[in-house]
Amino acid sequence: MASVTHTVGFSQVENHLFEVQLRITKPAKQQLLSLPVWIAGSYLIREFSGQLQGLEASQGRIACPVKQRSKNEWVVSTNASTPLVVRFAVYAFDASVRTAFLDQTRGFFNPTSLCLRVAGQTGTTQRLVITKPAQAHCSTWRVSTALKPGAVDARGYGSYTAANYDMLADSPVTLGDFWRGQFTLRGVPHQFVVTGMGSATQAGFDHKRLMADTKRICETEMALWHGASAKATPLPFDRYVFMLHASGNGYGGLEHQFSTALICPRAHLPQLDTANPTAMSPGSPISASDGYTQLLGLISHEYFHTWNVKRMRPSELATIHYDSENYTELLWFFEGFTSYYDDLILQRAGIISRDTYLELIAKTMNQVAQTPGRLVQSVAQASFDAWVKYYRINENTPNATVSYYTKGSLVALCLDLSLRSASDSHTTLDDLMRSLWVITTGGPMRERDITAALVQLGYPDIAKQLQAWVHSTSALPVASLLSAFGVKQHRTTPTTAQYLGMRVAQTNGLRISHVQRGSAAETAGFASGDEWLAVTVGGQSWRVMSLDEVTTWLAQSAEVQALVNRDGQIITLDLHMPVTPAAQLHTLHTVDATLLKHWLH
Repeated sequence: MASVTHTVGFSQVENHLFEVQLRITKPAKQQLLSLPVWIAGSYLIREFSGQLQGLEASQGRIACPVKQRSKNEWVVSTNASTPLVVRFAVYAFDASVRTAFLDQTRGFFNPTSLCLRVAGQTGTTQRLVITKPAQAHCSTWRVSTALKPGAVDARGYGSYTAANYDMLADSPVTLGDFWRGQFTLRGVPHQFVVTGMGSATQAGFDHKRLMADTKRICETEMALWHGASAKATPLPFDRYVFMLHASGNGYGGLEHQFSTALICPRAHLPQLDTANPTAMSPGSPISASDGYTQLLGLISHEYFHTWNVKRMRPSELATIHYDSENYTELLWFFEGFTSYYDDLILQRAGIISRDTYLELIAKTMNQVAQTPGRLVQSVAQASFDAWVKYYRINENTPNATVSYYTKGSLVALCLDLSLRSASDSHTTLDDLMRSLWVITTGGPMRERDITAALVQLGYPDIAKQLQAWVHSTSALPVASLLSAFGVKQHRTTPTTAQYLGMRVAQTNGLRISHVQRGSAAETAGFASGDEWLAVTVGGQSWRVMSLDEVTTWLAQSAEVQALVNRDGQIITLDLHMPVTPAAQLHTLHTVDATLLKHWLH
C-alpha cells in the first residue's frame, strides 16, 4: 500500500466543495505540507491554496497542531510513529482546464488544486481514491483519468496509483454522465470523453466524425515523430485520454503526459445533420473560419505536446518547482513550434485543404503584424516574461510584448522553409524535430541542442539565422520564403479599426479596448475604456453607435472631432484619418502549385 493516499469525495455538488482526506502512513515529526501555486503548461502563479479551507489534522483520535507557514504551506506536529490524517475542503467553481470545478452537471479537477505535497515523500507512490457520491442525481456519473487503476468499480470509482507526486499532479480527473469513445493506434488505447454535450447513452454531436478526425490527427503525429510504419520506434506512452468539455463560449487546452484537458464552445463540435447524414461525414471540407477547424487545431496542438514539452522539454523544467515561477526562454520553441504544426498536421492528414491552411497562416501573420510589441520584445524575452506579461493581459499587452505562440509559429515556418530551400526539400523541420528527440533522448533540452542538431544536419548558417530570429525584434522573412514555394502575399482592404489602430467592443455603444502604439488613435489621445459617443463634422455633431457609422463620417472628412466619455467626463479629441493603416494585413494565394507541393504534400 502507498504511504501517501489522497481521498477525494463530494457529499453536496451544490456547494461546489471537494472533500479531501490525506493519509500519511509514516509522517515526519514536523511534517511539512504544501499545495502548488501553479500548474505546468500554464505559466502564471494561480494561488490554488486560496480555495482551500478548514484544514485539520489528527492521529487516531488525537488532534495534531497545524501551523500555516506561508500562503501555501502548513506544518503539522506529529508523534512520527502513527499514521497522520489531514482533512480539508477545496472550493471548485473555475470552469477552466487549469484548476477544479464541481456542480450538478459535472466534476473536474487537477490534483495540483486538491492534493497536498508531502515533504520528503513526493518521490514515493501516490494513491488517489475517488469515492462514489451518495446523491441520487449523481448516480449516472462515471470517472475518467489517465492514472493507472487499482481496485475500481464499473463506473471508475475506487483507487488509482501514480509513481510519484509529479505523475499525480499531471493527471486530471473528469466526473459526470459523459459520452466516451475510443480507438487504438499502434497498440495504444485512446479514449475521448466529452462532457456538457449529451450523455453516455446519447451524444448530441457527430461523434463518428470527431473520432475519425482525431484518429487521423494522432496517426499523422505518430508518423512525424516515429516513422510511418507501426513497427518503427516505440511510442513514449501506453495510453491516452482526451477530456473535452463543451461549454457556452469557453476555449482552451492543457497538455499532460498521458492526457489532455480541452474546452470548446458547443457550436464548435461537429453537428449532426439528420436531413443529410453525409454532410458532415469524415473527409468533407471545412473552412478556416469553421469552429470545428479551431477545435481540431486545439486537439492537434495538445496531442503534439505529448512529445514536445511533456517529454522533450526545457531543461529549466526538468524538475518542476511548484512553489514559484519556473523561468525559461524556450517557450517560442515548445509552444510556437507546436503552434506551427497544429494546423499543418490537419493539412497533412487531409482534414483541411491547402487553401484553408494558407488562410490560417495568413491569420497568424496578421495577428503578429497587429502587435506593436513585436518591435519591443524578442520571442525569447517574451518566453521568459510569460509569467508577468503574456498571462497577465491588459490594455497595453499588444504594445508591450509579442505572443511566443504566434511569432514562434512563424519562426518555425521560416526555419522549415529555409531548410527545404537549402536542401531541395530533402531536409525539413520534421528532420530537426526527430534529431532533437534523439539528442535529448526525449528529455530535457537546451537551446544549444537546437544549434547542435542544425549543425549535425549540415546547416550551421541556418542555425545562426535562427538565433537572430529568436533573440532580436527584426522582421521575419516570411513573405520571401513563401514566395520561393509558390505563395504570394496580397494586401487586404483594411477596416476602419485597422486604419485607426484600435480595438473596440460594440455592445450598446462603442467602447475602446486597445489602442495600438504609434497609431492615429494614440495620436488623437484615445485610451482604453473610452466610450466613443459622437463625431463632429463641419460644426455638426452626430451620435455614433458602431464603427460603421464612424466610417461614414470619416469618408466625408479626413479630420473629425471625436467626443468620448472617459470616467464620466466628456472629452473632445482631434482625429485625423491616416493615409495608410496602422498595420498592413495580407492574404495568401498560390501562384505555383508545383512549387507549393515541395512544402505541402
